[in-house]
Amino acid sequence: MKQVLQNLKTGDISVSEVPSPIARPKHLVIQTRRSLISAGTERMIVEFGSAGIINKARSQPEQVRKVLAKMKTEGIIPTVEAVFARLDEPMPLGYCNSGVVVEVGQDVTGFKPGDRVASNGPHAEIVSVPMNLCAKIPDGVSDQEAGFTVLSSIAMQGIRLLQPTLGESFVVTGLGLIGIVAVQLLRANGCRVLGIDPDPVRLELARSFGAEVVDLSAGADPISAAEAFTGGRGVDGVLIAASAKGDEIVHQSAEMCRKRGRIVLVGVVGLGLQRKDFYDKELTFQVSCSYGPGRYDRFYEDQGNDYPLPFVRWTEQRNMEAVLSLLESGALDVKPLVSRTFPHAESPAAYEALKQDRSLIGIVLEYPDRQPDTRPVVATANVQKSSAGAGGVVAGVIGAGNFSRHVALPTLAGLGVRVACVTDLDGVAAADAARKFGVECSATDYQVVIQDESINTVFVLTRHDTHAALVAEALEAGKHVCVEKPLALDVDGLRRVGRAVAEHPDRQVLVGFNRRFAPLAATMRQLLAGRAQPLCMTMMVNARALPADHWTLDPKQGGGRIIGEGCHWIDLMVSLAGARVESVTAKMIGRPPAAGSPEDTMSLTMSFEDGSLGTVHYFPNGDKRFPKERLEVFSEGRILVLDNFRTLRGFGFSKFKSKSLRRLDKGHRQEYAEFVDRVKTGGEPLIPFDQLVNTTLTTFAAIESARSGQAIRIDPSVLNQSTAATG
Repeated sequence: MKQVLQNLKTGDISVSEVPSPIARPKHLVIQTRRSLISAGTERMIVEFGSAGIINKARSQPEQVRKVLAKMKTEGIIPTVEAVFARLDEPMPLGYCNSGVVVEVGQDVTGFKPGDRVASNGPHAEIVSVPMNLCAKIPDGVSDQEAGFTVLSSIAMQGIRLLQPTLGESFVVTGLGLIGIVAVQLLRANGCRVLGIDPDPVRLELARSFGAEVVDLSAGADPISAAEAFTGGRGVDGVLIAASAKGDEIVHQSAEMCRKRGRIVLVGVVGLGLQRKDFYDKELTFQVSCSYGPGRYDRFYEDQGNDYPLPFVRWTEQRNMEAVLSLLESGALDVKPLVSRTFPHAESPAAYEALKQDRSLIGIVLEYPDRQPDTRPVVATANVQKSSAGAGGVVAGVIGAGNFSRHVALPTLAGLGVRVACVTDLDGVAAADAARKFGVECSATDYQVVIQDESINTVFVLTRHDTHAALVAEALEAGKHVCVEKPLALDVDGLRRVGRAVAEHPDRQVLVGFNRRFAPLAATMRQLLAGRAQPLCMTMMVNARALPADHWTLDPKQGGGRIIGEGCHWIDLMVSLAGARVESVTAKMIGRPPAAGSPEDTMSLTMSFEDGSLGTVHYFPNGDKRFPKERLEVFSEGRILVLDNFRTLRGFGFSKFKSKSLRRLDKGHRQEYAEFVDRVKTGGEPLIPFDQLVNTTLTTFAAIESARSGQAIRIDPSVLNQSTAATG
């Protein structure tokens, strides 16, 4: 199917072929009939993409500061490469869509195939949208009108925050699509409205909907106009729907308001607020978040859980339903807001018109009235199938996220590995990865990889909660597997993998514990070879703090950072000691949280079977300018200090002082090279499966120890027990 994408590096806009989405739980698959280009938001995105790298940096100073900090800890070249790689990713455009449901995912309620719906789907022939971001279109509302639903919900939410009452007076600053819709909604509330804008066409539209207007292009003073509009009393509130870099609009809004007036921002303006403006009049100021309550909440959007109506009367979905009801009744009229229409195939021309003509308000994209290509897999243009040769590796990659596109796929390409297919629920990411790295096809259904008999090796690079099941499925299909850490999030998942490994002992299984393959880790093992005494190891991890709602911290999806990331350093210590973990004691900062909540600030101390001790301090409460990872190893009167896998220093070694790399190397290339070679030649696993199990069980035990305050022994026999016996 076809989708509109922009390359943020070059600014180029294309209508690209991507695999169609599949039905996901709590999601609808929709065939698009119309979609609306948001003149304000999308023009801003397009102009950012068209700007040079210097202007891009100037427009996002906070991101520049992050880049500079990354350079200090990881080096200039890797940082620059990462920045340009991110800019070179395609961005889907659009968020105002109307169409027909063609398929519903598991646990969807309230929708069925054939329903006409409005959604925040992008400019694509087929879209997959969470059910709470969709609303049924009444019979009396056309597809074109319904395309304005999401954008109108933004205006509606802003007005709800203004809390207008019958007879009040309001200013709407900025008469683009959102501003014009806001004028109509305020008028429907029985309010007087003063619209402010420099564009004569928009001013005339606002006037046609009952607003008085102020023409900034004619030099009119908005503050004086507001005084005259209210007889000197000041307006009851201001809705800012404009886009501007300076703070003047907010200052003007405060000047126009009466005492205890309200200001709500739905646009993008400077926020250098002046205390006097708000103190003297006791004004309230609020920024409105998109379509309403539920926006950006994974619990509501992705997981499909509604907020109870008695307590949250207006969610983003209920706002969309209210907009559609107003469209049906005629209280909201969007027909005059359509400036031009373009066929979906001519979308680049539509965006060029948007850039050239700032008077355009609403541009509608029309889609062919035919069944689009709904295949979840597409061949990559100009990439021919290649032969892997006798005993060669034919890889399939499941997952096209950041790690896959920035680390795994470039590494496999550099090793000359034939990758037959890359899959991801995000078809845009999968198709882009396939084009960049010469992968033969892209898909949104991972079963394409599992069922392809020509693929003998699978790389699982998905979110943590899917790892165990995908590893087991791939092994059961007779394929070798390399899975990113962690191997599993619980004992049941580990059991399933264990059964699959036992049934397919000739298949290679590797967990992405890349740090043991790092060049400086190999140097450490060489320097410690021949020791007669146990090691004392301390790992300091200066982890980056994550938002509380980040998926990694979700116990069900990410498992928390100790299970999801701490396994890296446990495995590294296992490889240095040459022995498995015997027991672990862990402590969390503060009081232990309740079971099921994330723990990511922890120290854990491990005893190994050879008598070695290892401590991992995993702290996300530090300063990111400090090295992210530091390992210190004490052994027989000698010390090794590894900083960020870039510098290794030795103390007490007669023939070793230090070794530095030109760039950080955490071992990804060496890991993949050795795994690919092992698949080709056969032999014992790179990491014995009992070590993989031991490391995984150690992460589970660390969480248990931190909660109980007791040392936990690592017992591999738990994998041989039934679920009923342990549950």
